[in-house]
Amino acid sequence: MKNPSIFILAIAFLLPMPQLQAGGWPQPKGNGYFKLSEWWLVADQHYTDQGLIDPNQTTGLFNTTLYAEYGLTDRLTVVFNMPLFSRSYFNNQVSFTTGEVLIPGEAINSVGDADLGFRYGFLNKGGWAASASVILGIPLGEDSGGPSGVLQTGDGEFNQIVRLDLGRGFSIGSAEAFANIYAAFNNRTNEFSDEYRFGIEGGATFLNKKITAVARLYGIRSLRNGTLPSEGITGTSIFANNSEFLAFSPEIAYNINDKWGVSAGFGKALSGKIIFANTSYSVGVFMKLQ
Repeated sequence: MKNPSIFILAIAFLLPMPQLQAGGWPQPKGNGYFKLSEWWLVADQHYTDQGLIDPNQTTGLFNTTLYAEYGLTDRLTVVFNMPLFSRSYFNNQVSFTTGEVLIPGEAINSVGDADLGFRYGFLNKGGWAASASVILGIPLGEDSGGPSGVLQTGDGEFNQIVRLDLGRGFSIGSAEAFANIYAAFNNRTNEFSDEYRFGIEGGATFLNKKITAVARLYGIRSLRNGTLPSEGITGTSIFANNSEFLAFSPEIAYNINDKWGVSAGFGKALSGKIIFANTSYSVGVFMKLQ
């Protein structure tokens, strides 16, 4: 560990794919969903590897992200997630007794790690929808930045996620609603441990299709089969090895018209290991291509 007093152990899926689209349904051919969002997390406490909450030096990560879905066919959708600008930092560490700066703060700015994926819908009948996705994590971010080399906007590893979704569309009065569950396996390289990922989400569009609300409960469990120590990833990172959590993340959108809308949400770890205990926030503007 480069500096035992400086570490950011963040949530690897509090910004999974910042969108209000349901996972089980591919985009129809020629249709798309595009979102520019700002996501941020400022934390002064974290879950330890024993699941306890400890304080840490105030640290933060800000991501300006472009997310896109486009229907290549009625069954096949291409998905792209790219942090166009990522800023990670930690504040000065100051002595409580003397006020002396023990460790000066640092910051870096760069792009982040991108995701490129394909979703194939193999069932869409009677309100039910099922799909399979392959998502490739592309290491474009900085994995060892700043004077001390501990700041990160990426993890430096090429990972592959295989995901299965099963969803159901239905009505609640005049509201259009859906529910979706998913399970995924994340194959990580460069001595990181592989992961199981899982989640459930549900949402509804109401008030004459002006408001869309979605709630998600999701988690990650590490297989702990890597050789990289959990504390080996330091600095401002959302890619800590052997990170585990169960998180809740609601999001609400206002549909300005049939094409444009704005959204806001937050994410909170209900329990975890080697992750931040603070809340993340996001705001965004989206466009639907129909």
